[in-house]
Amino acid sequence: MESTSISPSGDSSTTAVSAPAAGSATAAGSDTTTTGNNSTEESSITDTVIQYVVLRRDLIDTWPLGSVVTQGCHAAVAAIWSHKDDAVTLQYCSPSNIDSMHKVTLEVKGEAQILNLAEKLKAGGIAHKLWIEQPENIPTCLATKPYPKSLVSSFFKKLKLCK
Repeated sequence: MESTSISPSGDSSTTAVSAPAAGSATAAGSDTTTTGNNSTEESSITDTVIQYVVLRRDLIDTWPLGSVVTQGCHAAVAAIWSHKDDAVTLQYCSPSNIDSMHKVTLEVKGEAQILNLAEKLKAGGIAHKLWIEQPENIPTCLATKPYPKSLVSSFFKKLKLCK
């Protein structure tokens, strides 16, 4: 696997991609924008940029597989598009990296768990999109914007890989 080298201290902007800061700004809905700076130690480490996608196991077991995959695609595209001007998102989608994107697809048991995860991400200042299927108003999945793995992996360490 390839790694993407980032320099968090040189990539700060109004929608910075650095470590979540206390009191981070929260955008409307389930999307969160963060600002802050990484430590010098973190900025010297090469870190894989990754996007997490989290699906609901109860839907995987009851909906057609293609429908659940489509929900994850909706969330992933919405998370990237909502942060299209973000430095790390631009790097993740750049022509030199487009064929080596890193995504991890995880699962939670059901609606309560996806809503709980969305709240934890929001509280932690992690930008994400909670996809709500309409017109049914069902929270089906969520996806983060691309982040250096070291900044977000702790939020997902207890979740299972989706199989």
